[in-house]
Amino acid sequence: MAAAANPLVNALRHQVDTDPDSFWAHEANKLRWFRPWDKVFETHPPEFEWFVGGETNLSYNCLDRHVENGRGGHAALIYENERGERRVLTYYQLWTQVKRIAAGLRGLGVGRGDRVAVYMPVMPEAIMTMLACARIGAIHVVVFAGFGSGALAERIRLSGSKVLVTADSTYRRGKDTPLLGLVTTALAEPGLPVEKVVIVPRGPSVPALRPGRDLTWNDFLAGGKGHSDAYERMGANDPAFILATSGTTAKPKLVVHVHGGYSVWIRSASDWVFALRPDDIWWSTSDIGWIVGHSYIVYAPLLVGCTTLAFEGAMDHPGPQTFYRVIQENGVTGLFTAPTAIRLLMGYGTEPAQGIDLGTLNRVFSAGEVLNPAAWEWMQKRLFQDRVPVIDHMWQTETGGPIFANPFGVSMLPIKPGSAGVPLPGIHAEVRSPEGGPIAPKEKGIVVLTQPFPGLTPTLWGERERWKTDYWMRIPGCYTTGDAAYTDDDGYYFFTGRADEILKIAGHRIGTIEVESALLRHHSVGEVAVVGKPDELRGEVISAFVALKRGETGSPALKTQLTRTVRDEMGPVAVVGDIYFVSRLPKTRSGKIMRRVLKSVLQDRDPGDISSIEDEGSVEEARKAWKQMRAEVAGSAAPT
Repeated sequence: MAAAANPLVNALRHQVDTDPDSFWAHEANKLRWFRPWDKVFETHPPEFEWFVGGETNLSYNCLDRHVENGRGGHAALIYENERGERRVLTYYQLWTQVKRIAAGLRGLGVGRGDRVAVYMPVMPEAIMTMLACARIGAIHVVVFAGFGSGALAERIRLSGSKVLVTADSTYRRGKDTPLLGLVTTALAEPGLPVEKVVIVPRGPSVPALRPGRDLTWNDFLAGGKGHSDAYERMGANDPAFILATSGTTAKPKLVVHVHGGYSVWIRSASDWVFALRPDDIWWSTSDIGWIVGHSYIVYAPLLVGCTTLAFEGAMDHPGPQTFYRVIQENGVTGLFTAPTAIRLLMGYGTEPAQGIDLGTLNRVFSAGEVLNPAAWEWMQKRLFQDRVPVIDHMWQTETGGPIFANPFGVSMLPIKPGSAGVPLPGIHAEVRSPEGGPIAPKEKGIVVLTQPFPGLTPTLWGERERWKTDYWMRIPGCYTTGDAAYTDDDGYYFFTGRADEILKIAGHRIGTIEVESALLRHHSVGEVAVVGKPDELRGEVISAFVALKRGETGSPALKTQLTRTVRDEMGPVAVVGDIYFVSRLPKTRSGKIMRRVLKSVLQDRDPGDISSIEDEGSVEEARKAWKQMRAEVAGSAAPT
């Protein structure tokens, strides 16, 4: 069935296109509003507002609404970590704890519009703090607990956070990774606005405190006695949270999401894409430091009223069975993970899943980068043997939730490996040329949105002009995603990389992800990152950094095989210049490959801000491989 021929999906599109106000009013009324809106949508391009004049509260809709409706005894949150520790909180218990934290924040003088930085791993206290901030109208700024002191200080400074909530450590691969030293270093930078630091102790000893500034978690909660725990009636366009973009670009932007439009969009996407239902046990393997964690660990599952599972640690620790054990023991019904995680599992093969009952699981979703066909085929065909669909989709920090997907919750379309699916209802997308002109199907170009939708961030925190110039002025009148793609005859979108990462070889435009997918077809390749290298004759040629699977060894013969693989898959235009064998690729801590860093290695220049990188040693390894090849080339060119 072609995408254009699906009657249920087309019916939704027809409704939103012919009467958008009625359509979005219907979607918004799935949530509770304290005051109805005066106008569904108002715009003064490129600025816009949704549900103008309406009053609601993101946290209230996640918790109070369900308790009031008699579902307080339903499990809201399952927390588990790689050590096997487990906690379960019902909606009533979660609501009660969130109210205590809300009172504690008010006891510190936090109110509407104040910013609270949260520097914590995926743990119940972090999730409850997020909900408590939204409850009282404060704006949370979650900083991924894998970031260093520089990234933490930068986000505190840019957001103007007056309170920092943290833990003394996080768990990762069997180790307690301390956080307080990083906090101390960060807050030593001059000019930071933090007045109070709240610390959740996880070890047996009480951490050293700075008098007058630092509080333990219990003292913080005790300080809330006598302070109101009531929720605030928030304007639909009041900010709920600020979140920095994931860090593949050199300078993170602080994206703003609001109480009204954001709630409506992620709730709608829960229906259309994920088919979330109150009886689901839902596991998003992300981290609360990223937008996926905000939207589909915390807010959307709780808006729906299902059970959300939050896991702290590595999915393959203490062994690769951990991932499958968590699914079995918790009865997980829906899974959301990333291509990086799927390739990690793929490296272990299907053996770790043997003897583990995965029968409760009925759908799997992936996002973060393109799910390359080889990884999709392994999970769909070999691991699950076509019993459950494995569905790719695409979104950004700026969009709050999915914008391209296979609408599983409405009527699933045929899966096309390598495609993120089709635009969701309300998403008016086009592929344009770099100059902004129309292009034909199957031609690569830049993906733009021609109209706002409720989940789209209305601004960047403190950088209103940058919001306009970076997103709305590159192709006037359009929101520019910055991603490159092409469409097929059925309207499916195939993303090929960031628009500034498109390779231009002898006049042809080739996506980095297309080349990576070709290389991943070879049985020896575990992960790969492709960037362009300047070439006098062709403009650019392909440079590939390849991490091999366990037990495989790089060699000149393997380079020849890989070059041939690319040529066989993509034709003679895909000219491979160099292949570098490395043990790991430079990635952000959310798992996205930092191709700009590899490009800087090839150009022998400073990579710029790499505060979001997972492993700085990966950059040095890539640089060493490049220098070694350069020396080999120079040696072979020397006269004998």
